[in-house]
Amino acid sequence: MERIFTIYKGVKLVSRTFYCEGAHSSGIGFELNAYQKECQELARNFARKEIIPVAAEHDRSGKFPWDIVKKAHSLGLMNRHVPKEFGGIGSSVFDGCVVAEELAYACTGIMTALEASTLGQTPILIAGNENQKRKYLGRLIEDPTMLAAYCVSEPGAGSDVNNVKTRAEKKGDEYIINGQKMWITNGGVANWYFLLARTNTDPNCPAAKAFTGFIVEKETPGITLGKKELNMGQRASDTRGITFEDVRVPKENVLKGEGAGFVITMQTFDSTRPLVAAGAVGLAQRALSEALKYSLERKTFGVPIIKHQMVGSMIADMAISVETARLAWQKCAWVVDQGQRNSYEAAIAKAYAADVANKCANYAVQIHGGNGYNSEYPVEKLMRDAKIFQIYEGTTQIQKTIITHSLLEKPTKG
Repeated sequence: MERIFTIYKGVKLVSRTFYCEGAHSSGIGFELNAYQKECQELARNFARKEIIPVAAEHDRSGKFPWDIVKKAHSLGLMNRHVPKEFGGIGSSVFDGCVVAEELAYACTGIMTALEASTLGQTPILIAGNENQKRKYLGRLIEDPTMLAAYCVSEPGAGSDVNNVKTRAEKKGDEYIINGQKMWITNGGVANWYFLLARTNTDPNCPAAKAFTGFIVEKETPGITLGKKELNMGQRASDTRGITFEDVRVPKENVLKGEGAGFVITMQTFDSTRPLVAAGAVGLAQRALSEALKYSLERKTFGVPIIKHQMVGSMIADMAISVETARLAWQKCAWVVDQGQRNSYEAAIAKAYAADVANKCANYAVQIHGGNGYNSEYPVEKLMRDAKIFQIYEGTTQIQKTIITHSLLEKPTKG
């Protein structure tokens, strides 16, 4: 009881609590271990010193942040999850989320530019053989200009992965790929792609057997890049469509085997949705910090506006939301790091954190009043950046569908 009292006694309004893998008598802990604290401090310092000062300019120009990518790579803030035998340090999903939240606090567009490569690499981490891992993960470690991208979404198949139309036809020792991908993050800057294509044309074939995952080199003949999209927010990331026309891919670039692509894709989301949730929490934390700072500086009727009950209530509501959303990503990251399926927990974390990011950004703009609607203040950008969290890597509605299906699969309790 004394320890609990001491913890609560020292809590500040904008606090940060994290799960720790250390031993606790209760079985649950809320403190980072020494390694995670180092990762957090490194990422936090980098975000404040390198990203925040240039975030607004990248938002205006839409320029891809190559300078930041190179610096992050040199500090070990990228590709941390790559196993040691292939040149990385083998960090856990939880460790990656700690870093992602700090980077997102500074700018979620730049965070997405850095983390999208993780999404592209994860299928190889899950299903790649030793040669594939050594070749494609190894080059990412060696060269900061080498990035990966994840080519699954299509004009008519966003969250509905089962509706992917891109085809791959086997001819001899290679596959011929034809189709169009859309909204591909890092599409124009990646060195190679993970691509999902249908290899079984039977409409009655179940999704778990109909699709195959491929590693596709960007410079392969037949690949045409679309224009960089001018999006509402997160403009620093490179998002575009990619057309594949008679693209020849050797059979050595098939992941796991023909027909395994759909399962690989779903397993990938289980590992990467915690990172998206952590990014959303980072944005929400920034919104809270900016709103708190402004509400202490801005005075009306002779007092800081935080002293007014309605503003204070909004600040408190933001704090509640940030803390609970952080706990959600912590749990889903912890579950997958234990080698357990976390589809249910990841869907909850992703859906909830995305909504929290949007709510907190909205509240921050409202608290800033007229200034919040002006681009001179960072909250306007936060509001635009937040929306995509409810869309990419599965919409909020898809996450709720996953949650419902998971509940139906579980035995009723009580």
